[in-house]
Amino acid sequence: MRESRDIEKTMQRHADEVWRVCVLCFHTHADAQDAFQDTFLKYALADDVVFEGDEHRKAWLIRVASNVCKDMLKAAARRTVALDNSRSQSIPAPVDPLTQPASFESEVVNVMRSLDDPPRTPLYLSICEGYTAPEIATMVDAPVNTVYSWLARGKRQLREALR
Repeated sequence: MRESRDIEKTMQRHADEVWRVCVLCFHTHADAQDAFQDTFLKYALADDVVFEGDEHRKAWLIRVASNVCKDMLKAAARRTVALDNSRSQSIPAPVDPLTQPASFESEVVNVMRSLDDPPRTPLYLSICEGYTAPEIATMVDAPVNTVYSWLARGKRQLREALR
């Protein structure tokens, strides 16, 4: 297991990026929190992984967060949940969008959530994190041209939905 100092330092540096990945995948705050915690638990337990720098660590965390979210969504699809229960745990709307510009219920986040994955994760990595298509291809283990297609399709869907 990694040292607590290393875990704390990594969480301070990369918690926002991991949190945004988790929030884009889930409509409930609790599910996003679970994915966030699972991601950093995997980091804490992955003491055999050697990182080549902070960008490599960040990319690893984003990929793990994305995979944790996908696994949780697959598991959720297998279980039956009553509609009453799922709606009661929904993320509350922000009180004042001007004081909470990065709130969950913003229009862009809702549109991003509605996209399939892919193109949701590659589009997030490109737009929000600034990764290039070749870097994203390495992170998601896909051909570069496929990533370019996902990005183009995702941007088109985003534009259409935000009109």
